[in-house]
Amino acid sequence: MLSADHTSGSLDEELKHLENTILQMGNLSKRQFADAMRALVTRDTKLGAKVLESNALVEERALEVDGYAVRLLALRQPMAIDLRNIIAALRISIDLERIANYAFNVAERSLYLTQVPPPRPMQTIVQMARLRQEMLQDVLHAYDRRDAPRAYEVWSRDQEVGAVYRKLLGELRTLMIEDPHKINECTDLLFITKSIEAIGDHIKNVAEDSHYIIYGTFLNEVQAGTGCLAPGFQTSPESVY
Repeated sequence: MLSADHTSGSLDEELKHLENTILQMGNLSKRQFADAMRALVTRDTKLGAKVLESNALVEERALEVDGYAVRLLALRQPMAIDLRNIIAALRISIDLERIANYAFNVAERSLYLTQVPPPRPMQTIVQMARLRQEMLQDVLHAYDRRDAPRAYEVWSRDQEVGAVYRKLLGELRTLMIEDPHKINECTDLLFITKSIEAIGDHIKNVAEDSHYIIYGTFLNEVQAGTGCLAPGFQTSPESVY
């Protein structure tokens, strides 16, 4: 149990442990996503099955974050940026777990698709997934380095992926019209596409929480165009509760 006469130094160490656990969880989720896409593209059923089995590792980390964060809140009674670090860790943990769950969905569908010839829109799916993977890598870096500008850059990059997403939906729709026999596999591809798109929503959440740690405010489109460095940015983060 934590000592009642804790020092600020020990609290810093505990917060660092919490942050490291989040980063470990992020790297696991990132690997799950990459492996799921590799299994889909290479039609590797063993790798796809490994992704399904490994999902429990992310869930274990999520439980560890929850328990440690609640313990810190109860025994340390943190304030200001320390409190924001803990709140953000709880929120980010949920988003990283959801990213791993969507990677699970991709891997699961990849096992079905090995039974049919490689689908035509695969190149566009890979393009969309690659953009998401880059965003995930960058947002983890932003969280680790407390890099608010990079968090904003990741958050705003979602529009680029949206264009690829719409292109992919059009390709799937055309394929189903041209060959109704491919409706089943297109349904699986649509499910994969929706999962990759949903991963982006959770990456944006992580970007918002990374910004929140520093400034105590969230990025949102309502604030765009207000003349700030970026939506939600403030000039003196130290003054924010």
